[in-house]
Parts: sequence; C-alpha cells; structure tokens
Amino acid sequence: MSTDRKRILIIGGNAGGASCGARARRLSETAEIIVFEQGSFVSFANCGLPYYIGDVITDEKKLLVANVDLFRDRFNIDVRLENEVMAIDREAMQITVKNHQTGVVYQESYDALVLAIGAAPIRPPLAGIDLKGIFVVRTIPDSRQIRAWIDDHHVKRAVIVGGGFIGLEMAENLVNRGVEVTLIESQSQVMSPLDPEMVVAVQEKMRSHHVNLVLGDSVSKFERNNDGLSVTTKSGAIHAADIVILGIGVRPETALAKAAGLEIGDRGGIRVNEQMQTSDRHIWAVGDAVEVKDFVTGEWILIPLAGPANRQGRIAADVICHRDSTFRGVQGTSVCGAFGLTIASMGVNEKTLKRLGWEYEKVYLHPIHHAGYYPNAKPIDLKLLFSKQDGRILGAQAVGEEGVEKRIDAIAIAMQMGGTVFDLEEAELCYAPQYGSAKDPVNMAGMIAANFLRDDAPLVHWEQLSDLDGRLLLDVRGVDEFEAGHSLGAVNIPLPQLRDRLNELNPEQEIWVYCQVGQRAYYATRILRLNGFKTYNLSGGFKTSQAFS
Repeated sequence: MSTDRKRILIIGGNAGGASCGARARRLSETAEIIVFEQGSFVSFANCGLPYYIGDVITDEKKLLVANVDLFRDRFNIDVRLENEVMAIDREAMQITVKNHQTGVVYQESYDALVLAIGAAPIRPPLAGIDLKGIFVVRTIPDSRQIRAWIDDHHVKRAVIVGGGFIGLEMAENLVNRGVEVTLIESQSQVMSPLDPEMVVAVQEKMRSHHVNLVLGDSVSKFERNNDGLSVTTKSGAIHAADIVILGIGVRPETALAKAAGLEIGDRGGIRVNEQMQTSDRHIWAVGDAVEVKDFVTGEWILIPLAGPANRQGRIAADVICHRDSTFRGVQGTSVCGAFGLTIASMGVNEKTLKRLGWEYEKVYLHPIHHAGYYPNAKPIDLKLLFSKQDGRILGAQAVGEEGVEKRIDAIAIAMQMGGTVFDLEEAELCYAPQYGSAKDPVNMAGMIAANFLRDDAPLVHWEQLSDLDGRLLLDVRGVDEFEAGHSLGAVNIPLPQLRDRLNELNPEQEIWVYCQVGQRAYYATRILRLNGFKTYNLSGGFKTSQAFS
C-alpha cells in the first residue's frame, strides 16, 4: 500500500477529473485529494441532457453519476462545489480559489495538479447571440432552463444550429415533444465525422420526421420580434423560432492554463505528453481541454469524448502515483442515435485520408444485422477504410437500425491492436440467428477488403463512373430489378444466365459489374475473371450508387 502523503488537487469534477480522483484514491490511501468544481454538480451525465430535455429521462437525479457525499464517504475525497480556481502559481505550486458560496478567496498548495477543466460551448460573436431564448446544452442548469422555457413559452418552433451529436439528439427529442424543428448546418452534411454518402440515409430519415434540414448555410444574426425569435442565415433565409439551441461544438477551456504559461498546442488545446503531463512536470491535464494524438495519423487533434477523458484521468492518476502508464491516442470511436437510426464511426474518414494524400482503399457493404431467416433482420450500411499496402485498418463508418455499434466496436478493437482486414476476415464473433450471422458483417467487410488485396475481386467505385470510356457496365441483377431502376448505360445479364452468355461479352473490354449490394457482383466478378475477362466489382452495388446520386 502506498504511504505517499502528497497533495493532489484536481480542477474540474466531471468525467476526467472524477475518474482521476477515484483512481488516485484506489492507488493511495494516504494522499490528500481535493476536487474543485466551479459548478453546482460533480460527475454528472452531460451526454444524457438531450434525453432529459426530451422527457426520455424524467428524473433529473438519474443524471447524477456521483455526488459530494459519495466522494467523501466512498473515496475520502474532498469535493468543493462552486469553488472556482482563479489562478495557478507554478513557482509556489499553489492555486488561488474563490468560494462563490461565501465569497472567500483562498490558496491551496499542491504536489500534483490536474486540470480537468473541460470545454465550453461555442457561442459565435453574432448579432443577437445573447437574446433570451437562445441556449446551449452543456450542464444540468442548461437543461433546466431549456425545459422551463419550453413549458413556460409553449414552444412550437425550434431552430437548432449545428448538425453534430447534440444537434441530432436535440432534434429527435424536440420532435418527440411535438416541436417543429429546423436544423441549420454550415457544412453540406450532418455528422461530419462520417463521409457525405454515409449520412444520406440519416438526412432522409430526419426529413421523413419533418425536420427542416438547412445544409450548406450558416447563421448571420438572431433577432427578437412579436412572434418570438428569428434566425437569419447568410443566404438571406429567415427562420422563425420560439427557442434556439446552439450545437455548434465546443472550445477547450484554456484560460487558466494560458495565464499560468503552460504550452498550448496549434489546435488550441493544452499540450500534453503520453502521460498526460503538461509542459510543467507537476501539472497534468485531461479531457476536453487537451490536444491528443490521432491513433491513426499521429496528428494533434481535439476530440471531446467521455471515454477518452475517463481513460486520461486514470492515466494521470497512475503516473502521479508512480505507475508507468501511457495514453495510446484517440480513435474517435463514437455513436449517435437519431430517429431510430444508429450512426457510428471510428478512425479516420475518407475526407481526412484525401487531405493527407494517403494511399488507401475502401469497401461498401449492406449486410443485415442478424440471420436473414430470423424475423426483423435490419440492414446496416457499412464503410471500411484500409491501407492498400498492408490492409491495416484506418477507419469505419456504419448506419442502421440495429447492430451498428456492435460492429464498429469490434473493428475499433481490431484497429487498436494494430489489426488488418485479414484479421477482420478471421475474427471469431458471437453467432446465433437473433444476434448475427455465421459470416458476421465484420467478417464480410474483411473478406471483401482481403479479396481486393489478393486481386481476387478488384474494386472500383461509383464516383469513378462519370465516364465509362469504352468500359462495359454490367448489371447482374434480375430483369425485374433492372427494370425497376438501373445505372445509365448498363447492360443486364442476370447472374444465373452469365455462364451461358459469356459469348456476348468482349474479352478485350474492361467490365465493371454491379448488383444490388455487391454479393452477386462478386460472384460474377469471379466467374468472369476465371474465364479471362478483365473485371471489376462496383463496391456496395446499386444501393451505394444511390447515395452518390
């Protein structure tokens, strides 16, 4: 048992700070641990706030992961709420604190200081941004104010600014409360961690629930009038609202660190090493305030996710208590639910790979989430990105009603262990008809990618199809499917007839094959290649082509 009597002071009592304090106590019974939280709550579930606003969670107490009494009684940690740290004196190794309950300003010395000060919602300097009725969703008081405003003002129209996690979750919860929602997103798509073609179904689903999606436009000003609020965009459009929710994103809280002279990175977060140590060897930083290394690219990034914040808090505690512990970096594994769809991703997206100029390949597939003969099998739209050189996994994205996060989690673990598409091909995963298939979607993604790398079934993609340039586009679906809709210029030879109709094809002509989701086209590709034809499979089939149209 450790007999180290050092003083560990932690600024911030949510995910990273709370985890750090609890971990430090488990490693040392003798250390003095004090947590300073400028808000009124410690260790609350801010990811649950949209669902509290939407009445999915009806008891506010359910959002409280822990409280002051629990920290004191279970962990012997002194948590001081409404105590704001005003300054850090690095030379004297002490902090200045203001108790907002009493107005008293005091100092506390430290042997180790942990900054878990989080990030603040972005409120751009727009005209009218401070009008009443415009809210952010970050704390329990925020959610209380929003709930009260909805009830007191009988809200019927809402404008949400931002199409990320908070934007989508708030849209769903407000719609469920009978509110008419307009969502404004400056980019041309919602959910920017995914590539554009992967969110087409999400956007269609939102529109089917009567969400007015305004994409590729941004807010220029807010105004109040007799009917409530109006939101004007740069295109000149005006949207009426009874309430506005800002879900633009967050910015690291670094004022305290800057004033103390700690190094700030190019992305605007506190710079730390692999042990979560700042440029001062006595000060650590964790959570949304820090820059971290992207696990795939090695770039410094900002990624405000609760999972990494908790792990960083544990690592900081380990190092403070003389354990050898390092942070591996962030994979960005994340999930969002909206209107019955699950949207999940991890690793890097194709937009990033193009920006970096990396050599990569991708596969699209649309498997069902469990065995097709078992009732209620639901399709998953899955995209896997991997290295052309060695098959190393670079990223994955998926959208569907069921089983989505399970697949992304499995791929995330494989990537964290340095896995390749060949590992996905061989992964042994749970199978029973109500849970999956003997060839799980994860296996199928690995097999398709591995077939490409082995040159068994070379891939091409729908965005390459702008000009056939002498190629034959071959549709191997059934006649009825072809007549119901097909790609312009395609010739139809149904797969069961293909072997008997090879004489209709020119062995000197390059053939691009597709079916509905890719499987029959793979079989056709093998038939044709084994008969001497130069053939490529259009990844993801006709279903994927519709996302690019």
